[in-house]
Amino acid sequence: MMRYALWIVTWALIVLVLLMPPTVVVAEALKTGLAPALASLSDPDAQAAIWLTLEVTVVSVLVNTVFGILAAWVLTKYRFPGRSALLVLVELPLSISPVVSGLVWLLLFGAQGWWGPALEQARIHIAFAVPGIMLATIFVTLPYVVRTLVPLMEQQGRDAEEAAMLAGAGFWNILWRVTLPGARVALFSGVLLTTARAMGEFGAVSVVSGHIPGMTETMPLHIESLYNGYQTVAAFSMATLLAGMAMMAVLLRSAPDWLARRKETQA
Repeated sequence: MMRYALWIVTWALIVLVLLMPPTVVVAEALKTGLAPALASLSDPDAQAAIWLTLEVTVVSVLVNTVFGILAAWVLTKYRFPGRSALLVLVELPLSISPVVSGLVWLLLFGAQGWWGPALEQARIHIAFAVPGIMLATIFVTLPYVVRTLVPLMEQQGRDAEEAAMLAGAGFWNILWRVTLPGARVALFSGVLLTTARAMGEFGAVSVVSGHIPGMTETMPLHIESLYNGYQTVAAFSMATLLAGMAMMAVLLRSAPDWLARRKETQA
């Protein structure tokens, strides 16, 4: 009896928390038909928001993938003073509000910030511009690749790397041919988590972007602007597209496990 009760409660929570919100979003987007929803996505400001989101996501994923691989290597292959502090710093973006991180970038690069006046004189714009959005997104997505790689690299140990080193292999050969092939699933998972997080980031980007339509509005910011302007169909249409992109990243993350189970079943 208890088993069935837990089963019912679990499914009730899944339906209420996970399935109903996206269903409501899609229903609101299509309440006047498919044509108005698609037309709202072809608006120039909407197109600019989509492309900016993709651009920021690609840059954030590339930067954090390279950083995550190198940081995970250092944290798992070496023991050094300050290692624990470095682990804490890597996970810092998960423990502070994204709004706070956005305010930090304004403090550094804003017109009244530490380096803002000097940057203005050099005609370098970071706050309320695309570079500020990229910095804020890179910061909030920094931990994901590291967090997925570190446990697996710890489990791998150092025997294979040391054998390759004795055979004369250099650092990059060891990394790409010995370490990463065994960690590709974890790396793939971290990259997709970073992708989903970067596409949906709102708090830090909202603070540092300036909300300039067609220039510094990402998809989440554009959704807020549309909703506040009572353009509900357009807002929910953009939200549907954003949710679909994030869900694709999450589904792709589970693809390696699904393929492995399928191979085991066929075997």
